Amino acid sequence: MKIGFLSHLDLNLYLFRLPIMRELLKKGYEVYAIAPSGIYLDMMAKEGIKTIPYSISRSSLNPLNELKAIYNIYRAIKPLKLEIIHTFTAKPNIYGTIASKMAKVPHIYNLVEGLGSFYLEDNFKSVIVRNIIEKLYKVVFLLSDRVVFVNSSDPAYLVEKKVIKNTKVKIIKSVGVDSKKFTCTKKVKNKKLKVLMVARLIKHKGVLEFIEASKECKEFEFIFAGAEDEGNPSGLKKDIFDQTLIKYLGHVDDVKSLVCECDIFVLPSYKEGLPVTLLEASSCSKPLLATDVSGCRDVVEDGVNGFLVELKNSKALADAIKKLSDQNLRERFGKNAREKVLKEFDIDIVVKKYMEFYGV
Repeated sequence: MKIGFLSHLDLNLYLFRLPIMRELLKKGYEVYAIAPSGIYLDMMAKEGIKTIPYSISRSSLNPLNELKAIYNIYRAIKPLKLEIIHTFTAKPNIYGTIASKMAKVPHIYNLVEGLGSFYLEDNFKSVIVRNIIEKLYKVVFLLSDRVVFVNSSDPAYLVEKKVIKNTKVKIIKSVGVDSKKFTCTKKVKNKKLKVLMVARLIKHKGVLEFIEASKECKEFEFIFAGAEDEGNPSGLKKDIFDQTLIKYLGHVDDVKSLVCECDIFVLPSYKEGLPVTLLEASSCSKPLLATDVSGCRDVVEDGVNGFLVELKNSKALADAIKKLSDQNLRERFGKNAREKVLKEFDIDIVVKKYMEFYGV
């Protein structure tokens, strides 16, 4: 059997689909990574995955460019004679499904990791783009066989809006986390408790609330790791931290070491698919603080492995951080966080669910 994985970014496939592709290879299937050229496509090729590059503009909304992107995908996949194609993120879901239908791929699956930033605002542009996305998705979901969602809220919304039929919905929560890799061997002994946030530097991740909470919690050390996201409408500049006591690290490759050194992990995001950062912190037995929004509440059980706080409420976030000055509470939450990962989100569990989904 030949199975293709289609994304608009080779990094997406490498970071989040590689364990699934490895398992398929181990079972003897031909696996194709279909994405624009990049170093991660080359790295997947070294794993024995067949790589197929194509061209697409991530940000363009020019109709001619979009039609060309559909043709580029069609031209890339037509000769492969795939039995299954799985598409990831909005543009590949839409364009890849159309191209796959043209190429007569027998089984087409999509994955929706989140509904995107246009669902966070109610301004004119966001409303227009939301309507366009939903109209396109309604067509695409008629053409595809099944659609995987990583949380419960997004499919419920789309079913209610009649964008997708409930019979086509499959929920597989998260892309999984390697619990063997993300584990901390030593207890931290920080003089000041370290509060860590790892995210892209954009408003919708709750960066401003994190900054405001730090002003109320001067007895803690606040750390932010994450790069600027140029071109993102809600992107922020790193100089936003200049007048704060927050330690800004920019992009960090070794996230695990950083998580292991912290006492509390925070993600005050406005909306998520299902955040990998919360899973990694959970696997490292860290107490969690997150906003009570879709995606976050799929990981954080309030009062069990962390606290859920009100959206855009920096005071509530600061109060929750102060509650976690209690070492016994931190340790209890951290233990429960690790147990939840082992039970629900370990990579082996998630990979097995995908094998069952593909019927292999």
